[in-house]
Amino acid sequence: MSATVLPPEPAPPSVINSCPSCSHWLPDGTLACPDCQTLTYGVHLAGIAAQAQQLEQEQKWAEARDRWQSALQWLPEDTRQASSIQQHIAQLDARMKAEDDQKARWKKRLGPLAPVALFLIKAKSWLFLVFKFKFLLSGLLYFGLYWALYGWWFAVGFTLSIFLHEMGHYTAVKMRGLKADLPMFLPGFGAYVRWYSAGVSRDDLASIALAGPLFGLVTALACYGLYRETHKPLLLVLANIGAWLNLLNLFPLRFLGIAPDGSQAAYALSRMQRGLIAATCLLFFGLSAQGATGGDLVGPNTLWTFLIVGLGMAWRCFSNDVPEKPGTKSFVYFQALVLALGFLLYLTPIPSGR
Repeated sequence: MSATVLPPEPAPPSVINSCPSCSHWLPDGTLACPDCQTLTYGVHLAGIAAQAQQLEQEQKWAEARDRWQSALQWLPEDTRQASSIQQHIAQLDARMKAEDDQKARWKKRLGPLAPVALFLIKAKSWLFLVFKFKFLLSGLLYFGLYWALYGWWFAVGFTLSIFLHEMGHYTAVKMRGLKADLPMFLPGFGAYVRWYSAGVSRDDLASIALAGPLFGLVTALACYGLYRETHKPLLLVLANIGAWLNLLNLFPLRFLGIAPDGSQAAYALSRMQRGLIAATCLLFFGLSAQGATGGDLVGPNTLWTFLIVGLGMAWRCFSNDVPEKPGTKSFVYFQALVLALGFLLYLTPIPSGR
């Protein structure tokens, strides 16, 4: 359950006045050391190049070109690296122009039939029609799997919970005027929303990532409220599972190519903020562990999720992707979700024998 998005563009680095290689003093604006010719902002350039190459792999030529163009301001004009990048930009321009020219030729040849032909070319086959409805089809398959495993009512509640989580991402993206696809369900795994933008701020990235767990929290609270009114055990189970899954989604590290919401949101947090969130999770783990040793109804989901998220955030304290200016709003948002989801897990204990 995550929003698929590229990491944010590296923030402009602080002014460097000491050569990274020979420690020679450098005036402001020096892009290469006059003594050893080391590039002053080589680390920043490597980050830009890695993201530009990733965009090219996804065939996002215009975004990749913009990323390469941004690298030139950190290179002396007369260097081999600058010349190589300029040549590569020219190649991307030629590729995009060739694609546009090809479309224009087909439109001219086909005349009024051009829109139909272009649609069929883009479709490639009748399977295109299936993929256009991938949201509905994948949702039905997702529902069908859990109906077969746990029954109709659980499938309805669980699928709706996952859907509302993903609509949190979708809504947050749309509110910022960006393009997003409807959720895609992966039966047995979860769902994701694919959205398109490069260069969003770290705080916006965090807000989009955390909107999913926020909507998931509201859905789980609704299930708990209905349970208090009806005393139906299924609603308690849905509330507990919803709180657990959304808390687990705050895990702040990529795992097997999957980027949980917490891994995206952590880009906006300073080391101290990450440490505070880690401490909160570990405190919840200690409290839930104490409850478990007393033989109460604290399930294993409650016990171990805090430890997993807390250790992940503690590890993230030592990564080199911290922002220059910490996102206070993102920290409060993240911390509030941890506290609220943790409290909801405490309110919805599931007997181990049920």
